Amino acid sequence: MTLAQRWLEAGYHNSPWLLPLRPLGALYKHVMARREAAYMNGQKATWRAPVPVIVVGNITQGGTGKSPLVAWLSRWLVAQGWTPGIVTRGYGGKAEHYPLQVTPSTDPAQSGDEPVMLAQQTLLPVVADPKRARGAQALVDLGCDIILSDDGLQHLALERDIEIVVIDGARGLGNCRCLPAGPLRESPERLARVDAVVVNGEIVNGEIAKGDMRQSLSVSATSMQLMPISWRRLNDGKRFPLTPLPFSVPVFGVAGIGHPARFFTTLRDLGVNGEMLALADHQRFSADIFTPAKQRPVVMTAKDAVKCMGIAPPNSWILEVEATLPLEFEHWLAAKLSALS
Repeated sequence: MTLAQRWLEAGYHNSPWLLPLRPLGALYKHVMARREAAYMNGQKATWRAPVPVIVVGNITQGGTGKSPLVAWLSRWLVAQGWTPGIVTRGYGGKAEHYPLQVTPSTDPAQSGDEPVMLAQQTLLPVVADPKRARGAQALVDLGCDIILSDDGLQHLALERDIEIVVIDGARGLGNCRCLPAGPLRESPERLARVDAVVVNGEIVNGEIAKGDMRQSLSVSATSMQLMPISWRRLNDGKRFPLTPLPFSVPVFGVAGIGHPARFFTTLRDLGVNGEMLALADHQRFSADIFTPAKQRPVVMTAKDAVKCMGIAPPNSWILEVEATLPLEFEHWLAAKLSALS
C-alpha cells in the first residue's frame, strides 16, 4: 500500500495520526469556500454553454462510482432523444494539444484511462481538457445538445444547470474533514447546494455505512447499485455470462482504481478468489505487474483494461459493471431537464 493509499484510509477511518493536520484542513476548507464565493459573485470568470450542462462529481478523494453514473446518464439521455457529449479532465493523460477528442482507440497515455473507458462504453463524443469550458465548447461544436462533465464539481469556471454528487456508501465522508486532515475536497455543507446526491450502495433509514459505524445524511439521497453484467476477454473482446465462470480459479486480481477493495469484494461475491493486488488510482501498467500471476487467469476492471492491451497475459478478463438507479430518479431528472427548456 502506497503512502497516499495509507493516508486516504486514515481519513476514512478517522485515524488519530491525522489530528495534527486539522489546522491545515480548516485552512483548506476556508480557501475552497472563498474560491466558490469568488465564482458566484463574478470575481472569477465563468462560461455558460448554449446547451444544458450536467456535472457529476464528488466531495471526497478516492473512487465513488462517478464514471459508471456518467455512462448510465449517457444511455438514458440518448434514450430520451438527446445527443450528449462527455467532457473530462483526462487525469493522467499528457496530450500535446487540447481539447483532445477521445475515441475508443485513443492511447490512454494521451487522454488518461477514464476518457477512453467512457468512449468505449458509450460510443459518444468524449473530450478531455483541463479547461472544462473549452472542452465543453468543443462538444457543442461537434453537435452535442447536452454536456456531461465527469468529475467536474470543483471546476466552477464551467457553469452548470444540474449538479449531481456521488458518495461511496461503504466509506461515506470519512472523518468529515477537509484535505489534508481528511478525505474531503469540500465541506460537507456543499451537499446542501447540489441538485442531487447519489449514494453508491445501500441507504438504510437515511444513513450510509462508514466502516463499522453509520453516518447520517443531512440531505435526501438516491441509492445507486453497480451490478456486474458480464465477463469480457481482453484479447478479443468476446463477452461471457457471469456464470459459469469462463476461467478457472484461483485468479490474480488487479485494480488501479480509487477504491480497489470494492472491486475485490465484488469478485469474492461472484465466487472468484485468489491473490488480489491493489494499485494506485490511474496507475500506469507494465508487464511486470502481471509477473506474480504466473499461469493463473488475470481479472481486472474496465478502467484498467484500456491500459493493458498488449501487455497483459492472454488469459486476462474484465468484469463489466453497470449502474442501476430507481425509476424515481429518472422522473426527477426528466422534470429538471424539462424545466430548463
